Amino acid sequence: MFISTAGSASMSNRVKRRLFLFVSIIGLLLMGISQEVFAHAVAQGDKGYIQEISGVHLVSFIYLGAKHMVTGYDHILFLLGVIFFLYRMQHIAIYVSVFAFGHSTTMLLGVYFNIGINSYIIDAIIGLSVVYKALDNLGAYQRWFGWQPNTLMATLIFGFCHGFGLSSKIIEYDISPDGLLPNLLAFNVGVEIGQLLALSAILIMMGFWRRTGSFLRHAYTANVAMMCAGFVLIGYQLTGFFVA
Repeated sequence: MFISTAGSASMSNRVKRRLFLFVSIIGLLLMGISQEVFAHAVAQGDKGYIQEISGVHLVSFIYLGAKHMVTGYDHILFLLGVIFFLYRMQHIAIYVSVFAFGHSTTMLLGVYFNIGINSYIIDAIIGLSVVYKALDNLGAYQRWFGWQPNTLMATLIFGFCHGFGLSSKIIEYDISPDGLLPNLLAFNVGVEIGQLLALSAILIMMGFWRRTGSFLRHAYTANVAMMCAGFVLIGYQLTGFFVA
């Protein structure tokens, strides 16, 4: 019995150290990320490429869309929050599809009809989406208000916000109208490919973690860390808004 207890305690300490290391690495990465990335931007090299080309470039825009999603930590954090307590693939597919629909709709319509929103404001809202979902996972709304918001509707609404975050930056890059619609559709296909890649990685890691006894013990800590990351994003964007 003593050996079992000691082994369990040792495993718990290892999990805590790994979780602390993971959060620390994420924090360092966030502090090291440039202001343009925090503004939901496309990388400088990609920005120059978008501004210079004209005509239909399907493969290039598919690549750019996939790259954006895979490196889009705000999207990934929100997706992590959405699927954190979803165990059935059917439920995961529904929520991810709703998010993808919202994200794709506002990205395409926003760029095509030149509907832009201040990058700092929309990215602060995206940070808010991470905070919202983390609090939802913590059961905060039931404790505070005695009711549970419609999580599927919230995922759709925040999906719209995430799409406007990218469309606002693309508009600023003055993309050529020649081949605009095919390029946007290709970009969106790339975004969905990137989302599937990011989601696959998240599901693999979550699958391993859920098999251990530490998942339920540390789920609270993980969502608190996610909420803190969301607040960091909000604070950074609002600071940028008032300073800029």
